[in-house]
Order: sequence, then C-alpha cells, then structure tokens
Amino acid sequence: MRHHHMLFMLLRLLTHRLVCSLFLQCYCDLPMDGQSATAVFAAKGIDVTTNKDHGVIKVVKHEGRDGDQPMIGDRVTVHYTGKLLNGKKFDCSRDRKEPFCFNVGKGQVLKAWDIGVLSMQRGEVCTLLCQPEYAYGPAGNPDKIPPSTPVVFEMELLNFEGEMLTDDSGILRRIKVKGDGYSNPNDGATVDVHLEGSCGGRLFDCRDISFIVGEAEDKGVPLGVDRAMDKMQKGECCILYLKPKYGFGSEGKPEYKIGPDKDIIYEVTLKDFQRAKESWEMDLKQKLDLAAGVKHKGNQYFKAGRHHQAVIQYQRIVSWLEMECGTGIEQQKKIQDFILTSHLNLALCFLRLKEYSQVVENCNKVIELDENNEKALYRRGEARLLRNEFTLAMADFQQVLQVNPSNRAARAQISICQSKIKEHHEQDKKTYANMFQKFAERDAKNLNNKELKGRTSQLLYFSSINYI
Repeated sequence: MRHHHMLFMLLRLLTHRLVCSLFLQCYCDLPMDGQSATAVFAAKGIDVTTNKDHGVIKVVKHEGRDGDQPMIGDRVTVHYTGKLLNGKKFDCSRDRKEPFCFNVGKGQVLKAWDIGVLSMQRGEVCTLLCQPEYAYGPAGNPDKIPPSTPVVFEMELLNFEGEMLTDDSGILRRIKVKGDGYSNPNDGATVDVHLEGSCGGRLFDCRDISFIVGEAEDKGVPLGVDRAMDKMQKGECCILYLKPKYGFGSEGKPEYKIGPDKDIIYEVTLKDFQRAKESWEMDLKQKLDLAAGVKHKGNQYFKAGRHHQAVIQYQRIVSWLEMECGTGIEQQKKIQDFILTSHLNLALCFLRLKEYSQVVENCNKVIELDENNEKALYRRGEARLLRNEFTLAMADFQQVLQVNPSNRAARAQISICQSKIKEHHEQDKKTYANMFQKFAERDAKNLNNKELKGRTSQLLYFSSINYI
C-alpha cells in the first residue's frame, strides 16, 4: 500500500513537471490567468526579484556560454519576443531583423528587463514572467497591453560590454555595486575613495585616499580614475578598464613595476564626497578671486605636460565667468581677460591633445570677442591645417599677417598651405584623369559590344533569308 502511494505521488510529480515543461515550451499558446501562470513558472523557474515577490520569474531554456554576467550600466544586446498570457504576440525584435541594445540597470527599459537581464549569461535564452508592477503597470500599453496585465518575454542575451566613458574608448566602466541617490562629484569636489589597481592579474595599488576631482594625479591616481568620478554616486563600486592614455601612459610607473603603454584595471569605491561650489553658489568677487588661483594651477599643469588636467582648470574659469557682467569698466575688463586667456589656453591644450575641433571652437569664442586676436587666428589656422582644411587655414594665416605683418611663423605656414593646396590639386587631377580613363574604356567597350551585337543580328537576318 505504501509503495502504491509513493508511486502515485511520483507519477503526480512527474505529470506536474511534464505539464510545466510543456507549458513553458509553448508558453502562452493557451489562455491562462496570471495566478495560474505564476504557479506554473514558480514550479519550474526562479524568482529573480530582490524582495522575492514573484514579480519576475525566470525559466532558463538554454544555458549561457561562459558564466560571465552583465553588470549595472553595461551595454547589452538582446533579442526578445513579448506575448500576453493568451499567446498573442505584441512585440518582437526578430520581426524587425535587428537586436535591441540598452544600458542595463539604468532604468532605460522595463524594470523586469533590468532585473532579468542582470541574472543572465552571455548566450543564455530564458523566459520571463513579468507581473504588471515590473512591466507595463496599471495603465498597460494602449492598443497592445490591457491595464494591470502580466506579460511574458523570451529573452536571448547576445552580448554585453562595459560602459564607455570617453569617445576614444579609453575608459570602460563596469558597475559592481550601484550607488545611492542622484548626485555626483563635480570638478573641484573632494572625494574619499578606496582604490585597488591591477595589471596583468597583479595587484599593485591598494589604499584609501582623498583627492580633489581634476587633481587626482597629484596623489598618484591615474587620469582615468579622475575622469570617471563625475559619473559615480556615493557607495558605488565600479571596475575601470584604462588604456595607457588614461593610465600611466608611455612612461609607465616604475614604482609599481608597470612598463610603458600598459592597460591597467582599477576597482574604485566612492565612499563619500563633498561637491565644490557651483557657479550660482558664488558671487562675482568669489569667482574672480578663485579664478586667479585656478588659472595658475592650470598653467602649472600645462608646463608639466599634463594637458587634460590643465583643460579642467581652464574650463572651470569659463563656466564661472562666461555669463557674468562686471559692475564697472575695470571689473568687466578683468572678466573678459580671464575668459579670453582661458579660451586661448584651452585651444593650446587641445592642440597638444590633437582635438582639433575643440581648438577651432575655443578660438572662435575668442574671435567673437576680439576679431583681430593674433593668437586665436594663428591657433585656429594650425588646427585647420592639421584637419587638411588648407584654404581655410591659409585665410587665417593671411589675417594674422594683416594684424601683424612681421609674424614670420604665419608667413611660413602660408607657404605650407600653398604647397598643400597645389599637392591636393595635383592629386585630384590624377584621380579624375584615372576616373575619366575608366569611363572612356567602359564606354568604348559598350560601344564595341553594341556594334558586335548589331553585326550578329545582321548576319542572322541574312542567314535566315538565304535559308528561306
């Protein structure tokens, strides 16, 4: 009797699991209410919500490849299909023949997606049962999803990568622990951080340290860590993958036994920070007093070849004073001198950094205030020459000579521009000559083919006449 009972229970369990499995293989093909769907998914899957309220239940259909999972902020690429519990499909990336990309954990998509995708591995395919509070809420989605309706998504995680913090992909961030609130350190803020630096799997730096954002290298902290601070929140722990430009550069760091041009990794925890005063929190006198010290600091960084840090200092001055008007002629002149000097210094820094669009932009700001500014015209000409805008560059250098006829450097640059323009024209002539030659050969070939076809038609015609 006991064996019969055990056999009955086993068959019942197997039947239940079979039903669950069949449902999940063709989920939502049959009408089912939210409560029943939750029970079926819960029997087969796992609750991936933080507070375990069955708001998002995941069933893995195909295991991932490498065990690695996305982190908050990662750029993920997915394919998905969304269905109601009655089996009606309301959205599908495969129908559009292109996957969908978003930054996970940033609130860019449904809450269920953020939670579900963070639990997946690369290559994994899973099914998510999503309750309304994690999906489309009490309002639903007009014409597609009724109010307060659970939905099901089949998700495939194709790929993911860290968040790029710079246009040149030199700083890549992956967030291990999300921070609190919405406030971030600004330039000039004082931050308290814990750092762990590694290179090739070897830990070389582990310390708690305080520094001022924009001046981290004064404390031996790499530029990349400094540049990432204004993206972090209090309590956040992230991993920064730094290219040499944002690490220790071509010189390396002998004290850490790191050679030149090495990629490094820093794990950074932002324990606390104190924001620097914003422009609107200071009066004009405070800004002018601070500007003198910040300008000096920027000049010191420039002389030391630390152009990124110099840029930060000069940009602070511009942000403080560009919208200010002095109460008298003397004060207004002081403001304008700071702004002109800062833009000129920024142009020079960006020349060194090979960011030529920024050079032109800052020179234009100076020329708006002083149309005959010799330095601004010359530096803009340099940037345009390096961008192969030879005619525009020559016009700038010619204007420099109008302002200062004895400027030998401008005269030499005009000669270079003329040579480049001539060289460019010669290259164009060769290119067009080759192009026209190809067109002529093609036309001749087409003409020959037409003539041959015409002669063949004539022969066939006369042949047919003779045959008749």
